[in-house]
Amino acid sequence: MSLSPGRIVGIAIGAVAILAVGVYGPAMLLGPLPEAEVHVSTAGEGAAGKPEPIVLPESGASAVALVDENGSASMLATAGETGVVPIGGAAKLVTVLATLDSLPLPDDGPGPAIKIGPADYTDYLDHSKAGNRTLQVSPGDSWSERDVVRAVLFASSNNHADTLARWAFGSVDGYVDEANAWLEAQGFESTRVADATGLSADNVGTAEELARLAAMTLANPQLAALVADPERSDPTSRNVPDVIDHLGDEGVRALSRSYTDEAGVCFIFTATVPGADDEPQRIVGAMTTMPDYETLDPAVVEAFTSVAASAAPVTVIAEGARYGTVETAWGDEADLIARTERTDAAWGSDPGEASVAVEPFTTARAGRAVGTVTVPTANGDIGSELELSADIDDPGPLWRLANPFVLIDAFVNGRSG
Repeated sequence: MSLSPGRIVGIAIGAVAILAVGVYGPAMLLGPLPEAEVHVSTAGEGAAGKPEPIVLPESGASAVALVDENGSASMLATAGETGVVPIGGAAKLVTVLATLDSLPLPDDGPGPAIKIGPADYTDYLDHSKAGNRTLQVSPGDSWSERDVVRAVLFASSNNHADTLARWAFGSVDGYVDEANAWLEAQGFESTRVADATGLSADNVGTAEELARLAAMTLANPQLAALVADPERSDPTSRNVPDVIDHLGDEGVRALSRSYTDEAGVCFIFTATVPGADDEPQRIVGAMTTMPDYETLDPAVVEAFTSVAASAAPVTVIAEGARYGTVETAWGDEADLIARTERTDAAWGSDPGEASVAVEPFTTARAGRAVGTVTVPTANGDIGSELELSADIDDPGPLWRLANPFVLIDAFVNGRSG
């Protein structure tokens, strides 16, 4: 029996209908949904507290730094002149550090004996006549290395600085060459010395590098022990006055204190402040080319107290802070909110810009972690999981059947991925 044209059309339409019901329907109802679209907000609405600023003087050149776990200086703030300036008696820290790098103090005991020769005694007489800081020596005296170092550090003795340089390097000129090579090897780009005492105007550096010198002084175990207890001595120790001691009643320990016409007042110091979880944190500071002590003293105290205040933890990521939204092709929306509050010591600096990462997803329940937020701080990166504020549900069969092209596109993208 032959089929009429009308019957053929009817059969074709029926076949298409059967295919539509048998293939299109299941494909649309069971096929993959398009991923939710993410709109990130790195500002983090309600995310961060306001840190206390670190206050440094406008006059002179200043820097404060945090001494980290390996003894290095992590700079917190600088102010005033940031370029190269005279550093005065802070050059004596280079004298001590460069010497101990090759001739270290022993863990216990006074160390090698250093004989006071004619040049050492002449230096003492010349410095005394010029009105420079000295500590008396006599020809034929024998000083231990430890006592000479104490004299250079705490008495700021110019004649002992020359004696230490001659003993370690053969001559002061030889010391200058070796010390500058040592500075360069240690990565100091600006600090250079012209003598062992700091009296020359050609002893120069930056406040930032002076703070680093302070951190290196404290990183030396023998020097750190001397700084912690300058008066500790054994029966054979020489009497060395602590003339650099200044502002000790304010919780500050001086490492160097000097005045020259070119460098003005130069003050290198250290202190401890309460950090995160009230753990003590060591800081170092440097101020040079300050006009007088009336300017220096309140500036040091304000710097110290402001650093302590800046260490107070602030909220960097607040629980529930909003870091963006997600929305779907079928109209569901939810916020991306921080799951956990995170605080950190700000050290005077605002947290950096947040970085948000979200995993691809199509549907999810409220409270599910779908990504993370990470914020850089002065102490490193901290973060929190991001969760959804509302359900992202399946749109249901009617929306699926009515939006074939969206689902086909999601299927193709899934296959190509």
